[in-house]
Amino acid sequence: MIIKFYGDKIEENKKSIVLCGPTPRNNNVISWRVEAIEILKNAKFDGIVYIPEGQKFNTYAEQVEWELQTYKNSNVIVFWVPRQFPDMMGLTTNVEFGYWLKSEKCIYGRPDTAERIRYLDYMYEKEYGKKPINNLEELLLESVKLADIEVKKWKRY
Repeated sequence: MIIKFYGDKIEENKKSIVLCGPTPRNNNVISWRVEAIEILKNAKFDGIVYIPEGQKFNTYAEQVEWELQTYKNSNVIVFWVPRQFPDMMGLTTNVEFGYWLKSEKCIYGRPDTAERIRYLDYMYEKEYGKKPINNLEELLLESVKLADIEVKKWKRY
């Protein structure tokens, strides 16, 4: 597994997953992505994992463009929304979710304790015909399967 953070080179036509969702706004809160990386390692995911955290960009536009390119070039866009106010609000996540929902490469989950996720739940069920997954490990294991399916589709052409 290759892990890429903000500013790292984005690969085209490679098996990859991007981990979308709220980033802690408080240094005392550990990012959910730490656990996600461990789960993907244990699942022996053999692709790229994009993590929209880490290095700071010179401009906000650079950050947003990097994120847009990771979403565009990833096989699977994982939305994990452990929303808790005020430290894990995920306001940008709402926009990203709506923007990419119709891409047909999203998978969405959130813990049962997440706050203000009813609209996301509704839209995901409406668009994908699936209930959100309420367990991070299950969400990521499904994401690995989806990434493998996408790679098999490429090999047919």
